[in-house]
Amino acid sequence: MEKLKELQNEINAGNRRALARAITLVESTRADHRKEALSLMDSLNTNNKKSIRIGLTGTPGVGKSTFIESFGLMLINKGLKVAVLAVDPTSKRSGGSILGDKTRMELLSREPKAFIRPSPSGNLQGGVALRTREAIALCEAAKFDIIIVETVGVGQSEVMVSEMTDIFLLLIAPGGGDELQGVKRGIMEIADLILVNKADGDLEAAAIRTSADYSGALRLLRKRKIDPESFPKVLTLSALESIGLDNAWNEIEELNNWRQKTGVCSENRKHQSLKWFNSEVKNRIIGRIEADAEITKLTTELGDAVFTGEITPERAVDTVLSTIIKNKL
Repeated sequence: MEKLKELQNEINAGNRRALARAITLVESTRADHRKEALSLMDSLNTNNKKSIRIGLTGTPGVGKSTFIESFGLMLINKGLKVAVLAVDPTSKRSGGSILGDKTRMELLSREPKAFIRPSPSGNLQGGVALRTREAIALCEAAKFDIIIVETVGVGQSEVMVSEMTDIFLLLIAPGGGDELQGVKRGIMEIADLILVNKADGDLEAAAIRTSADYSGALRLLRKRKIDPESFPKVLTLSALESIGLDNAWNEIEELNNWRQKTGVCSENRKHQSLKWFNSEVKNRIIGRIEADAEITKLTTELGDAVFTGEITPERAVDTVLSTIIKNKL
């Protein structure tokens, strides 16, 4: 308990090494570590209402890391503390992740007011890691003003990041009408700001055209109650040349201030906490089932029987469920 108390004090003091250790603790799947992690989360003031949680997604190669570094450095120059939680895809074959975001944000990683934490997505769908929500809370306890969650990449399931952030950014590259087909409608419906990156040099004209295309597409979507007039909107910028970043920040601040004033932000966070509770209950139940030796043995045997055609998948599932209910797992 003394070590946990010390860790808690270091996190509250903004110690980045302590924050990294705490995130490692909450990401651990060991039973004793989970118990310690729960005690730590209970003891920390993790509900920092002044922080802004920003979700960022975009297709691979669109410049997410470049944007985060340029944007983060600009925010630090404004006197803000910036935490970046970058989620890397996990290989289905080896189970490994590259976790290279920190090396791609070399300048930002050197800043004392910045914290960059790459995490593997594991088997979780939705572009985030299993413990991203706890990591956000820990960053808030360490008094970071801005928490940026960079997702794996754009896709239909990427909407999960919007269930743990206040502002959701969609970063896209200059392109024609085909670009509109490449991005799922679900992503556009939850995006607060669509940022057309690489609006410099030869691509500037294409970026302006893409911005116009997306602005037109947004007008076809149903108006959301969580937005003031003119939102969501499309902006052009160049992360490489640091052009348009101030404008993007001004729009984020305007939207966040409006949502804070109208109570949208606090209401949204309440719904997010409830969704997290429901999700965690399901994960814990699944975890207990997977850890049960009898169920593991049964599913293996039934899986073999399904493979050879001795039993239908439906009957096999019913057998497993009956055993789970009988064992009261």
